[in-house]
Amino acid sequence: MYSLLSYLPTKKNKWMMEINQEVETILRDMIHQREKAILKGENTRNDLLGILLETNIRESQEAGIKNAMKTEDIIDECKLFYIAGHETTTASLTWALILLSMHPEWQDRAREEVKELFGESKPGYDGLSKLKIVTMILHEVMRLYPPINFLERRAAAEVKVGKVTYPPGAHFMLPFIFLHRDPESWGPDANEFKPERFAEGISKASVQGAFLPFGGGPRVCIGQNFSMLEAKLCLIRILQHFRFELSPAYAHAPYNLVTMQPQYGAQIIIRRC
Repeated sequence: MYSLLSYLPTKKNKWMMEINQEVETILRDMIHQREKAILKGENTRNDLLGILLETNIRESQEAGIKNAMKTEDIIDECKLFYIAGHETTTASLTWALILLSMHPEWQDRAREEVKELFGESKPGYDGLSKLKIVTMILHEVMRLYPPINFLERRAAAEVKVGKVTYPPGAHFMLPFIFLHRDPESWGPDANEFKPERFAEGISKASVQGAFLPFGGGPRVCIGQNFSMLEAKLCLIRILQHFRFELSPAYAHAPYNLVTMQPQYGAQIIIRRC
């Protein structure tokens, strides 16, 4: 139903289509320029796009053009990497600032930890592994407001789950937002912000499989470590230099738009420490 409604010529849908066309035009031009550079023998393996294109060209030459990824496929990969690698981390950081504004005692604890480890200096990689409070906070943020609300999989063959047998092509949806707030797994305070749940790590916080912000199993997100690293670095720099609180204009209304977003924005008052 959602896919059909997205084609209606509403103002919002027209705006989204225009943005999508603009993004695809930019990416297509970028891809064509990179391909020309590769065919001229220039080195373009300095980022994921360059590696993808060089590998695709080499495989197409070896196996035949029928096996090569089309430009449209590469554009889709670029959009996926942007959403998965940038938008999800941005959403998590936004919710982290909102929740730390709602719970200033945890903001103070995180700032004390950051200043004890790094002072005013730029954080070093070695010190990141020593962050306990900040890590607990980020895990709790992603538990309450997972960047992606659900995971969908399609059965490639007949599969049996419990006593039910599902045919090939059956779709399965795992809603993280419900799994992460299940009172049976997290207790009666499952809807409350309590980073201390993760004081002894993820494995001790709840039952196995109850916390899946990056998915799980053999297809777990390959960028989960990088995403956590990026989120820690950003939050550290903010805590080092600023204090923040919610503006009276803020209205708490989580909204699912590919990623979990504050529907009316995150109005936060920021002051220098």
